[in-house]
Amino acid sequence: MSGLLEGAKNLVSRGGDLGDRLDGLTAATVAATGRLDDGLVEDARAVVNKAQGRLKLSADHTVVGVAGATGSGKSSTFNALTGLELSAVGVRRPTTSWATACVWGSEGAQELLEWLGIPERHQTTRDSMLDTRREGHELDGVVLLDLPDHDSTEVSHHLEVDRLVELADMLVWVLDPQKYADAAIHDRYLQPLRTHSEIMVVVLNHIDRVPEDRREAMLGDVRRLLDQDGLRNVPVIPVSAKLGWGIPQLKTEIAQRAAAKRANKSRLSADIKTAAVKLAKASGDAKPRSLAKPRVEALEDAISEAAGVPTVVDAVERSVRTRASAATGWPLVSWVSRLKPDPLKRLHLALGEEATQLAGRARTSLPQTTAVERARV
Repeated sequence: MSGLLEGAKNLVSRGGDLGDRLDGLTAATVAATGRLDDGLVEDARAVVNKAQGRLKLSADHTVVGVAGATGSGKSSTFNALTGLELSAVGVRRPTTSWATACVWGSEGAQELLEWLGIPERHQTTRDSMLDTRREGHELDGVVLLDLPDHDSTEVSHHLEVDRLVELADMLVWVLDPQKYADAAIHDRYLQPLRTHSEIMVVVLNHIDRVPEDRREAMLGDVRRLLDQDGLRNVPVIPVSAKLGWGIPQLKTEIAQRAAAKRANKSRLSADIKTAAVKLAKASGDAKPRSLAKPRVEALEDAISEAAGVPTVVDAVERSVRTRASAATGWPLVSWVSRLKPDPLKRLHLALGEEATQLAGRARTSLPQTTAVERARV
C-alpha cells in the first residue's frame, strides 16, 4: 500500500511517458481502494478510464470546447470560427441546449464524436464537397464544440457542460465585458482548472461595445482576475464575433495548438497529475512502519518450524553423509552403508531424477504441524 501510494506522489513531480504515468496512477488507485475515501478513489479511477478511452481514439484530432455564459457571445464566436451559422444566437435566455460539433478533417473523427456523445444531427464536417465556404486548412484536425451555457437554469445544461469540459482537449472560455468577473465561472470552472492552464484560452468578446479608451484597462482587469485564479499562462484575446475583430488571432491560436498535437496529451497529463496530488495528499506523508529485524527473524523461524523445515534439513544432512560414506568409504563399510535406509526416502524426498517434483504422498510423510507451533506463528 505505502509503496504504490508513493508512486502516486512521484507522479506529482516527475514527467516521463504518459503511459507510464497512467500505469502509476492505476496502481495507486488499486492500492488506495478500501483505504482512502471511496469518492476520491472513484474520481481517480474515472481519470484512468477517461485517459485510456481517449488514448485509443484519434490522436490527429484536437477537441476544442467553446464555453461561456448566456449572452457572452459564445455561440457567435463559434459561428465566427466555423464560418457557418451552426449555433442559434440568443441574449436573454439560453439557446444552446445540446453541444454542436464542427469537424475539420473527418477521417478518424467519427469514433471520437461517438465517445464525446455528440448526436449526428449536431455534427457538421467542413471537408464536405458541398462546403464551398471553407477558407483554408489551418484548422484541419480540430473538433470544435459549442457547449451549452454554463449558467443556464436547466440542470441538464449544467451536466452537459461539466461532462464535456472533462473530455475536451482544449477549452476556450468566452467572457462578456459586463460580467467577466462573475463568480459562477471563476469559482466553478477557471479556478479549479488552474492546473490545466496549458490547454485554456480566454476570450473577452463584445470588445466593440467597450469604449476604446477603456479597453486596455478592462483587459488588464481580466488578466488580474486570471492571475488570482492561478492562470498566469492563459492568454486573453479580445474579440468581436459580430465584427470579426480578433477572430483570426483566436483561430491561429487554436490552429497552432492543434498542429502541435500536444493538447490532448497535455490535458491527460494535467488530469493525471491532479488526481495524483489528491491521492498523495489524502495518503499523508508519514513514513511506513517497519518491524525490527529480530521480530522478522523470529517470525521466519516460527513459520519454518511449523512447516517442518528443520526436519527436512536434518534429513538432507544425514542423507548426504550416508551417501558420501557409501561412495568414498572402505568397500565393506560402503556395502553396509547402502543397507541403511535413506532419511530422504523416508520422507519421499529422495534426491533422484524426480527431485524437482514432490509426489502427493510426500506431504503425508512430513511431520504434521502441532498446535504449539501454530500458536507460536
